[in-house]
Amino acid sequence: MASNRGQGGIQQLLAAEQEAQRIVNAAKNEKLTRLKQAKEEAEKEIAEYRAQLEREFQKKVSDSSGDSGANVKRLEKETDTKIAHLKTEAGRISDDVVAMLLKYVTTVKN
Repeated sequence: MASNRGQGGIQQLLAAEQEAQRIVNAAKNEKLTRLKQAKEEAEKEIAEYRAQLEREFQKKVSDSSGDSGANVKRLEKETDTKIAHLKTEAGRISDDVVAMLLKYVTTVKN
Protein backbone atom coordinates (compact mmCIF):
# COMPACT_ATOMS: atom_id res chain seq x y z
CA MET A 1 0.00 0.00 0.00
CA ALA A 2 2.84 2.30 0.71
CA SER A 3 4.09 1.77 -2.79
CA ASN A 4 0.62 2.62 -4.11
CA ARG A 5 0.67 5.88 -2.24
CA GLY A 6 4.17 6.63 -3.55
CA GLN A 7 3.02 5.99 -7.12
CA GLY A 8 -0.06 8.12 -6.55
CA GLY A 9 2.11 10.94 -5.18
CA ILE A 10 4.43 10.74 -8.18
CA GLN A 11 1.47 10.78 -10.51
CA GLN A 12 0.10 13.84 -8.72
CA LEU A 13 3.46 15.59 -9.00
CA LEU A 14 3.69 14.80 -12.72
CA ALA A 15 0.15 16.03 -13.28
CA ALA A 16 0.89 19.23 -11.32
CA GLU A 17 4.09 19.75 -13.32
CA GLN A 18 2.20 19.30 -16.59
CA GLU A 19 -0.48 21.72 -15.43
CA ALA A 20 2.18 24.28 -14.44
CA GLN A 21 3.87 23.88 -17.83
CA ARG A 22 0.52 24.39 -19.57
CA ILE A 23 -0.08 27.58 -17.55
CA VAL A 24 3.42 28.89 -18.33
CA ASN A 25 2.98 28.15 -22.05
CA ALA A 26 -0.42 29.88 -22.06
CA ALA A 27 1.11 32.93 -20.37
CA LYS A 28 3.96 33.02 -22.91
CA ASN A 29 1.51 32.82 -25.79
CA GLU A 30 -0.61 35.56 -24.25
CA LYS A 31 2.47 37.74 -23.80
CA LEU A 32 3.51 37.21 -27.43
CA THR A 33 0.01 38.10 -28.58
CA ARG A 34 0.07 41.31 -26.52
CA LEU A 35 3.52 42.22 -27.86
CA LYS A 36 2.39 41.71 -31.46
CA GLN A 37 -0.70 43.80 -30.81
CA ALA A 38 1.37 46.57 -29.20
CA LYS A 39 3.79 46.52 -32.14
CA GLU A 40 0.93 46.80 -34.63
CA GLU A 41 -0.61 49.69 -32.68
CA ALA A 42 2.77 51.46 -32.50
CA GLU A 43 3.31 51.03 -36.24
CA LYS A 44 -0.16 52.42 -36.88
CA GLU A 45 0.53 55.45 -34.68
CA ILE A 46 3.88 56.00 -36.39
CA ALA A 47 2.24 55.86 -39.82
CA GLU A 48 -0.43 58.36 -38.73
CA TYR A 49 2.19 60.72 -37.27
CA ARG A 50 4.36 60.42 -40.38
CA ALA A 51 1.32 61.18 -42.58
CA GLN A 52 0.48 64.22 -40.43
CA LEU A 53 4.05 65.53 -40.71
CA GLU A 54 3.99 64.95 -44.47
CA ARG A 55 0.73 66.91 -44.78
CA GLU A 56 2.18 69.78 -42.75
CA PHE A 57 5.35 69.76 -44.88
CA GLN A 58 3.37 69.74 -48.13
CA LYS A 59 1.24 72.62 -46.82
CA LYS A 60 4.35 74.65 -45.99
CA VAL A 61 5.83 73.88 -49.40
CA SER A 62 2.65 74.91 -51.17
CA ASP A 63 2.36 78.06 -49.03
CA SER A 64 5.93 79.08 -49.76
CA SER A 65 5.51 78.21 -53.45
CA GLY A 66 2.51 80.50 -53.66
CA ASP A 67 4.61 83.32 -52.24
CA SER A 68 7.49 82.72 -54.64
CA GLY A 69 5.90 85.03 -57.22
CA ALA A 70 5.68 87.76 -54.59
CA ASN A 71 9.26 87.05 -53.53
CA VAL A 72 10.49 87.34 -57.12
CA LYS A 73 8.68 90.66 -57.55
CA ARG A 74 10.09 91.95 -54.27
CA LEU A 75 13.62 90.91 -55.22
CA GLU A 76 13.28 92.49 -58.67
CA LYS A 77 12.11 95.74 -57.09
CA GLU A 78 15.00 95.72 -54.60
CA THR A 79 17.48 95.00 -57.40
CA ASP A 80 16.10 97.80 -59.58
CA THR A 81 16.34 100.21 -56.63
CA LYS A 82 19.95 99.24 -55.94
CA ILE A 83 20.89 99.54 -59.64
CA ALA A 84 19.31 103.00 -59.80
CA HIS A 85 21.22 104.03 -56.65
CA LEU A 86 24.52 102.76 -58.11
CA LYS A 87 23.90 104.63 -61.39
CA THR A 88 23.16 107.82 -59.47
CA GLU A 89 26.31 107.47 -57.36
CA ALA A 90 28.41 106.64 -60.43
CA GLY A 91 27.07 109.72 -62.24
CA ARG A 92 27.75 111.89 -59.21
CA ILE A 93 31.38 110.87 -58.73
CA SER A 94 32.38 110.12 -62.33
CA ASP A 95 33.75 113.64 -62.90
CA ASP A 96 35.91 113.33 -59.78
CA VAL A 97 37.18 109.89 -60.83
CA VAL A 98 38.06 111.13 -64.34
CA ALA A 99 39.90 114.13 -62.89
CA MET A 100 41.82 111.93 -60.46
CA LEU A 101 42.80 109.49 -63.21
CA LEU A 102 43.96 112.34 -65.48
CA LYS A 103 45.98 113.80 -62.64
CA TYR A 104 47.80 110.49 -61.98
CA VAL A 105 48.33 109.78 -65.70
CA THR A 106 49.68 113.21 -66.53
CA THR A 107 51.81 113.75 -63.42
CA VAL A 108 55.45 112.74 -63.86
CA LYS A 109 57.40 111.72 -60.80
CA ASN A 110 61.18 111.86 -60.69
